[in-house]
Amino acid sequence: MGVSLFSPAKLNLFLAVTGRRADGFHDLVSVAAPLDFGDQLEARSRERGAGSQFTLTCDQPEVPVDGGNLVLKAAAAFVAATGWQGGVDFTLTKRIPVGAGLGGGSSNAVAALRALNQLSGGALAGEKLAAVAASLGSDCALFLHNAPVVMRGRGERIEALPASAAARLRGRRVLLFKPSFGISTPWAYGRMAAEAPARYWPASEAEVRLAAWLGGNAPAEELLANNMEGVAFEKYVALPVLLAGLQREFGVTARMSGSGSACFAVLRDDCATAPLVAAIRAAWGPRCFAQEARLV
Repeated sequence: MGVSLFSPAKLNLFLAVTGRRADGFHDLVSVAAPLDFGDQLEARSRERGAGSQFTLTCDQPEVPVDGGNLVLKAAAAFVAATGWQGGVDFTLTKRIPVGAGLGGGSSNAVAALRALNQLSGGALAGEKLAAVAASLGSDCALFLHNAPVVMRGRGERIEALPASAAARLRGRRVLLFKPSFGISTPWAYGRMAAEAPARYWPASEAEVRLAAWLGGNAPAEELLANNMEGVAFEKYVALPVLLAGLQREFGVTARMSGSGSACFAVLRDDCATAPLVAAIRAAWGPRCFAQEARLV
């Protein structure tokens, strides 16, 4: 018996990191949306023998397949929460680049939880499933919702967008692009904390800006913001140089997603992507990642 689940990437269209918490995590206010682009995770049940309860293979050799992978961490958390004793072999087809700020690892973890829940006959459901997902990482809880959401706290507090606001996002074209290097999320948050409070966005100001967009009728382009760009752009100057060039040459406003290094632009339906991709690859090299997708 097996299941195969789509594991989407996400974009942080609006990200305000507002301060560091006593537990070491950061508080944030964010609008995140899943994409119709992502990975595929297959989970096939088997009789549990003398070996490991769970195995993982991946088509990308640079992706670790040991206990450090969030798929296997999710499986261990599922067993800890349920006591389920079945064996499963996971196969991950990886399309979301690593170290991109697109939530690939978190999405894979939630796909693993959902797959195990199906194979176990629903051993973990509802609020318990959400709690286990949140324990695995700050981005995980959003992937239980196949729609744009507002994230608060360290990312575990999820609120659906009003229908009118979600409609302004759903189906919009986006171009994702990432240079050959990634950005370490712990490093980015560490730099913000080291330069506090200057790097943080006051929570009250972030909430006012978000409320204005949610309650109005402005398009997605006017929502875009990310105060993690400051520390990333100081060290990785290739990012702001390219984004400024895209604005100047094509009139396209692009932002970084999460802690980077992937960036994105929200596109009009009549915007051709080929000239944008050519400009991106001219700046970052012919092998950099570029992918068109749509917000879900």
